[in-house]
Amino acid sequence: MAITSLMAPAWAHAQGLPASTPAQQTDDNGVESARIAARSAAVWLASGIDSWFGNKPFSDGGKVSDGQLGLSYYSRQDDGGSHSIRFNARFQLPNLEARTYLFTGRDYWQGQITDKPAAFATKQRLLQSDTAEEQSFIAGIGRFVNEASDVRIGFKEGLTLFAQARYRHRWHTASDAAFEFSETVFLTTADRLGSSTALSYQHQFSSVLVARWLNTLTVTQTDPDAEWNGSLGFHRSMGQQKQLSLELLAKSKQRTGLGLSDYGVQVRWEQPVDHDRLMGELIVGHFWPKTGDRSTAWALGAGLKMSF
Repeated sequence: MAITSLMAPAWAHAQGLPASTPAQQTDDNGVESARIAARSAAVWLASGIDSWFGNKPFSDGGKVSDGQLGLSYYSRQDDGGSHSIRFNARFQLPNLEARTYLFTGRDYWQGQITDKPAAFATKQRLLQSDTAEEQSFIAGIGRFVNEASDVRIGFKEGLTLFAQARYRHRWHTASDAAFEFSETVFLTTADRLGSSTALSYQHQFSSVLVARWLNTLTVTQTDPDAEWNGSLGFHRSMGQQKQLSLELLAKSKQRTGLGLSDYGVQVRWEQPVDHDRLMGELIVGHFWPKTGDRSTAWALGAGLKMSF
């Protein structure tokens, strides 16, 4: 991943895969075959759903974007290990208005509803979780109000309903620095009304080195004690889509009697495994959770991600 991609807006929408080159068309590589099969299945699903709303062919403006399939394993000394299979995709349907889209995937339910940045997903950052995160199938419909905001309604398996209103604004304070603010208000049958606020600052020191400071605050009616997560990271491009990251992470919650309930440091290495078709990552972390006396815990994570 080029380091300059970290400066792109967090919710910029992928434009889908480019047309296959002749070399790719004749490539019998298993990863490329899986990638093509995943995209074909997504297009088949999108075109089928689109046909419910009208007779316009899917080829007339239909698009599958943000398609990603991931496999990961994470383990921490004081929290055990777990594996996950995740997928996400967004469908632009020609029989719906241009500002309307469908989304689907299998992901961590709580992080998707609160719209928590990926840097703070428990399994992404190896921090200890207060409650077991549940992976669920999620689907819904969204509509862009303008370039900065959208609204979404949907459900997870078991027909738990949710609604979201999301706003994001990004501004540059200099040619090499930028702030981004986001606010998500959500409503679920489990948490009732809640909100998640995120503020980030990024500074690009050079074409290969960028620093990012990220904070998020989440509160719900069922759990009014606000939870704060913070991250200070340095990301260096090593060329050829290889990237090395060092992140300082911290977590705190109101009325727990603790200044920080968990904090630590993690190192992440990411590189292509099969050209640019498959990305692999390795994460090593060391944390100091507060459970009675302050203890220490090593953590290890590994994963593969395939975009389609």
